[in-house]
Amino acid sequence: MSSTGTPNEAAITSYAHAPSRTVTAGGVTYAYRELGPKGGVPVVFFVHLAATLDNWDPRIIDPIAKGRHVIAFDQRGVGASTGQVPDSIEAMADDAYTFITALGFDKIDVFSFSLGGFIAQALVVKHPELVRKLVLTGTGPKGGKDIDKVAGTTYWDMLRATLTRSDPKEFLFFNRNTTGKSAARAFVNRLQERTADRDAKIKVKAFQTQLKAIKEWGRSTPDDLSQLAQPTLIANGDNDRMVPSVLSEDLHRRIKDSELIIYPDSGHGGIFQHHQQFAPLAVEFLAR
Repeated sequence: MSSTGTPNEAAITSYAHAPSRTVTAGGVTYAYRELGPKGGVPVVFFVHLAATLDNWDPRIIDPIAKGRHVIAFDQRGVGASTGQVPDSIEAMADDAYTFITALGFDKIDVFSFSLGGFIAQALVVKHPELVRKLVLTGTGPKGGKDIDKVAGTTYWDMLRATLTRSDPKEFLFFNRNTTGKSAARAFVNRLQERTADRDAKIKVKAFQTQLKAIKEWGRSTPDDLSQLAQPTLIANGDNDRMVPSVLSEDLHRRIKDSELIIYPDSGHGGIFQHHQQFAPLAVEFLAR
């Protein structure tokens, strides 16, 4: 690993200051950051399309890290991780399993968003013994209606962002009303709080391969999620244009005893817009 801690040092609970580390497994060097107190079951964060380590909202991750060991990582071929991005969600889940077991963990909690939620589902279906609790946000089930249209929505909003010199996430994640625009600016600014040791941006080919994998996931036969026994928290905004909000309700129906939160007047990034309400709920859910 690229950096090591000393046994008696105080736990870092700010993602902006979390050390960057690496671990090599299966011929791939995975970049990751960790924070929070060591020990117990870690919470592993699975990030969204085109995202690197620098795309996690500190207002979500920091509250969880106050009491839990948190790990965020770059998938193969993304950011500072080596190798090439796989062309299927299932292969991405295999990589995640390789990374997690390389760190020595045989039990984790999962916090996932968007594409990360697809990967998390594929992981728990294949390795149910690995996952204790599951948080699925801004995501949907395999074969979910209109997931295969994510690429079109993404490219359109990237164009809109370019024409207005904005971050594409302002269009992709938030409503374009007064509330949404304000929340979008605040979110994008929070992503800049880390000023040192920033991650490498995703390459165009890697991004396109992720989109191909998402399209395949959206057109594939659904997994049987009724078999999942993990406590599951599902959350989204009520106007998700990327992964339609109805798919969060679909997940809720498919996963027995799952909990569902739909935030009003918000889009794909509903948990970021409503972080003051959502973060304490996520902390409480993961602490049970």
